Amino acid sequence: MPNEQEEVFLSGNEAVAWGAWAAGISFASAYPGTPSTEILETLGTFKDLEAQWAVNEKVAYEAAFGASLAGRRALTACKHVGLNVAMDPLMTTAYSGVNGGLVVVVADDPGMHSSQNEQDTRRVAPYAKVPLLEPSSPSEAYSFIQQAFDISEEFDVPVMLRLTTRISHTKESFRTSSNREPARRELRKDPRKYVMIPAHARPRHTDLEKRLSALRALSERTSLNRMELNDRKIGFITSGVSALYAKEVYPDASFLTLGMTFPFPVDLARAFAREVETLYVIEELEPFLEEKLRQESISVTGKKPSWVCGELSPAAVRDIVEGRDRPPSAGRARRPLLCPGCPHRPAFYSLKKSGVYVTGDIGCYTLGALEPLAALHTQTCMGASIPFFEGAGKMQDGQKVVAVIGDSTFIHTGVSGLISAAYNGAKGVVIIMDNSITAMTGGQQNPATGVTLQGKETKRLSLEKLCAAAGADQVDVIDPFDIDGFRRLLELRLGQDSLSVIITRSPCKMIDRSRGPAAAIDPEKCRKCRQCLLLDCPAIIEGDDGGISVNSSLCVGCGLCRKVCKFGAISPAGGE
Repeated sequence: MPNEQEEVFLSGNEAVAWGAWAAGISFASAYPGTPSTEILETLGTFKDLEAQWAVNEKVAYEAAFGASLAGRRALTACKHVGLNVAMDPLMTTAYSGVNGGLVVVVADDPGMHSSQNEQDTRRVAPYAKVPLLEPSSPSEAYSFIQQAFDISEEFDVPVMLRLTTRISHTKESFRTSSNREPARRELRKDPRKYVMIPAHARPRHTDLEKRLSALRALSERTSLNRMELNDRKIGFITSGVSALYAKEVYPDASFLTLGMTFPFPVDLARAFAREVETLYVIEELEPFLEEKLRQESISVTGKKPSWVCGELSPAAVRDIVEGRDRPPSAGRARRPLLCPGCPHRPAFYSLKKSGVYVTGDIGCYTLGALEPLAALHTQTCMGASIPFFEGAGKMQDGQKVVAVIGDSTFIHTGVSGLISAAYNGAKGVVIIMDNSITAMTGGQQNPATGVTLQGKETKRLSLEKLCAAAGADQVDVIDPFDIDGFRRLLELRLGQDSLSVIITRSPCKMIDRSRGPAAAIDPEKCRKCRQCLLLDCPAIIEGDDGGISVNSSLCVGCGLCRKVCKFGAISPAGGE
């Protein structure tokens, strides 16, 4: 942990955590989700506040709101799709307002580096009627989060602070304050404000509109929105990391950099437009600012529709200004694939051999959809695999349908799908791929690991008991590397008229770093049948001449390739 009295070198996520600490927060809650994960991981290192992983973003938001009700400043953080999960309480707490300041930090992922879509959550702010702040650097993230808490308490409303991947993970040197005084307000019983029955919600909606009017006035005067008048021939209205890109390419131009983009500062934008000859809007993803300017009849040059997709860059800014379309993507240099020794690999290998249709979910195991494993056939959002399995299983003829979901995702929103499936009489097999960690986001703890954010042992959730309580007729636990046993069990359960859960349990290789002897291939015995290549293990390599070999530096000695080789051509290096 850096000394808060010295200059620090922090990422945007770390800066948010440090700024929230300086703002006097007492509580923080989140579910891990790239690119937002490090916010809670950093807050978890502070000893004088409560920071915790929640089972999902809705629970995290509600816990943070509860802390706000108790008069303490609270934060919840999520990635963009996580905010969708938390939308229900967000929409209503905008009406009720807060007590202690409440800030929702959301990290968008332009370019979809680790996400299933690249939604622009700026559009959520006007929909939910909550103010929106957008820092363009880690140092701004540090200061903006503190102002967000002040705004939340002054205007009695949750505040959204939006990051993007580049801000979340970019690092910057700046000085932090050592001043911290945890904010505290009295917990008051106020049903008309916090019990949102229609009779109470109607006047709170009217009150919210008044608060928004006051927030519009704030947006016109706040220092979060900065006008820089230089060369008047060209001016940019921009926000977030796009401001840095535009200033890099056009350092002599004039800028209106918006740190508070909702409510939109119409008068400020109009005044800026009068100062420049040609006005451009530079923004990633949706034309959020451009549409507002056009609604206000402010003449502006925007981007072509092709720029709605993907990240921007300095080069992209020049293309936009010069009226060009986004050039075709060159594609990714490296194909994503499961890690060597990943326990999901043998399960997917067996599922493909079984010929079943697999409804999948969000996690590392989504990579099982890629060739040559190609054993996962749907993936939409957290917790969707079991409801998909239920619907598809009931409506198809003849094709066996299996659901696959990870341990953390099952706890997140998967268990409600299992409860519904059991309640509605679904039959078939649900597979929980339990690698005993939230792996995709870097190895965070969850209730099934029995360890907290701070690494302390706590109550451990039993997935077996949870599945039985949800209504599963049978719950089996098996090591996925026992591929013969797994196939027999899968075949048995698929043949029964019941709802079964099979938990394939083996620790993620990112937490279990043990290695066995690397595999070696005997070229005299190898028939080049390519079965081992179907495992899609990065340690197994096919040469230009069709010969198969093993990269011993990557191989962890899981032994899976030995089990699928029918000719005994693979053995541990150095012999059995």
